[in-house]
Amino acid sequence: MNIKSTIGSRSSSGTAVEEVVLHRSRSALTKYLSRGGFYLFLSAIAITTLVPFIAMVLLAATPLGALNLPSLIPTSFTLDNFRQVFNGSNLLRWSFNSLVYSVVSVVLSLFLASLAGYAFAKKKFAGRDAMFWSFVAMLMVPGQLTIVPLFILVSQAGGIDTYWGLIAPTLANAQAVFLMRQFIKGIPDDLIEAAKLDGASEFHIYSRIIMPLSMPVLATLAIFIFLSHWNEFFWPLLVAQSDDMRTLTVGLATMQARQPSTGVIMAAATFTFLPTFIVFLALQRYLVQGISMTGLKG
Repeated sequence: MNIKSTIGSRSSSGTAVEEVVLHRSRSALTKYLSRGGFYLFLSAIAITTLVPFIAMVLLAATPLGALNLPSLIPTSFTLDNFRQVFNGSNLLRWSFNSLVYSVVSVVLSLFLASLAGYAFAKKKFAGRDAMFWSFVAMLMVPGQLTIVPLFILVSQAGGIDTYWGLIAPTLANAQAVFLMRQFIKGIPDDLIEAAKLDGASEFHIYSRIIMPLSMPVLATLAIFIFLSHWNEFFWPLLVAQSDDMRTLTVGLATMQARQPSTGVIMAAATFTFLPTFIVFLALQRYLVQGISMTGLKG
């Protein structure tokens, strides 16, 4: 009886182990299948998102009448559309204007926003919170309401058809100040106190401690500000009135008014898209890190 009971207990325990192994295998298989389905879903979204950009590049490299709709696969390729863009327009000058407008705005906006964010996050002075939230309240004011007053001020100051007239009104970026303040609040005060005990000045603390630790949010804001200024249309349309001062967005609108072929328009759009794509690829690591870390700050 003892032998039979021992054998029965061993067989029952073996069956239990097999059931546990089988259950774990099924759970792992279900997990892998669900993860694979999720990745397939994300891949489908990514491909759908890329279709307009692929179509833009194909149309830019397609001779007139060589496209087989709806396949979007041309029968031949050409660079004539790009040659027409560069020979028939002031594209290089417009690109330079857009680059100056975007890059200078990014540098100055981040410098001013980081200074303001440092002051609002780590300094104590009368009316700090009221001043900060009053400044953030600007985010609720539609930009269309301030266009006319800004244009009158810039016009009276002689800023029409000038770089500073394009750039100066865009430097007070409330969103950048808010994000910088939220991020810098998470930097330990002990680092600042230790630097002060070592005799560091305020600008030394700002440049050697605050700025290096704020690189993720700075890179995130750099991408957003660069993209917004590179694609800005309405303000450059008002201020840059001569052909030599137009930005790429305004220049492309003037090209479309001349009714060129679709391939020429797509070639110009492809050339306009490349700088933003390069900036995003260069800073995408900081973009993800900055968004995740900024969202955790209180």
